[in-house]
Amino acid sequence: MRIFVAGHRGMVGQATARRLRELGHDVVTRTRAELDLLDQAAVARFFATEHIDQVYLAAARVGGIHANMTYPAQFIYENLAIATHVTHQAFVSGVKRLLFLGSSCIYPRLAVQPMREEYLLDGKLEATNEPYAIAKIAGLKLCESYNRQYGATHGIDYRSVMPTNLYGPGDNYHPENSHVVPALVQRFHIAKMDNAPSVPVWGSGRARREFLYVDDMVEGCIAVMNLSRAEYQRHTDAMRGHINLGTGEDVSIAELTERVREVVGYTGSIHYDLSQPDGTPRKLLDVSRAASLGWHATVPLAEGLRRTYADFLGTREFHIPVPTRAQEAAHV
Repeated sequence: MRIFVAGHRGMVGQATARRLRELGHDVVTRTRAELDLLDQAAVARFFATEHIDQVYLAAARVGGIHANMTYPAQFIYENLAIATHVTHQAFVSGVKRLLFLGSSCIYPRLAVQPMREEYLLDGKLEATNEPYAIAKIAGLKLCESYNRQYGATHGIDYRSVMPTNLYGPGDNYHPENSHVVPALVQRFHIAKMDNAPSVPVWGSGRARREFLYVDDMVEGCIAVMNLSRAEYQRHTDAMRGHINLGTGEDVSIAELTERVREVVGYTGSIHYDLSQPDGTPRKLLDVSRAASLGWHATVPLAEGLRRTYADFLGTREFHIPVPTRAQEAAHV
């Protein structure tokens, strides 16, 4: 099939495009210079001329707590625009199947753990990343709404997956705006090279998170996309049409920090900055829906961290330059 992977330069998009090519598909990609997904007219022209069969919508502006708190307007506007433009123009051009990639931050801050798909919109969101979460909720509701209105008449089948915290090769190692795993990798590496006596870590270390290796997530996405319409509908419902992807296990940030330090080989101390927020106390997904489909994660956290650090060493300088705004955006 001719498949458009939106966001192919981000970690998720890279892994998705690579795996789809291995499976023999004709993968279509565009850089931001070639196709700005914030430009509705440009997206319309792209779909009108490229004859796309399927879409994997991995494009997004992403980042950790610092980035979400610093750029809330960009996070909500850009993610809303990307989801709206790609989903609608895919529909207009006759694309029958699309996969939207969300995030586990869509669930309420104090949701019962582990978080089941039906907990969506059942409470208040975490304040530090609420704009991003709202944009992701809107994206999955776009898919549900288009299915409800046009599924029977136009044969469309738009699906959503909600992966937990992702990490792996091709991640963004920005010292401030990245997610926790790449941020810790680059901080510990630089500290090791500089013989720094300590490394700062935001928060208390008590918050708990679940981490999924990016290649495992891609296999889950492909498995969901390959389901028949009847099988997908059997495991979802019209108003809760997404499927969680995760490992079903979590660790505290303190435990994660120690594991990353061990992989990098840093021997100094760790300073937890209690003036900075922890974010949501715990985020653990219920992955029983995905398990019932026969999918489960295969890469243990320790092995995934080793692979991530190897990728970092192969692609990064010791002192990492601050990326441009364009490089920070995962859809570039």
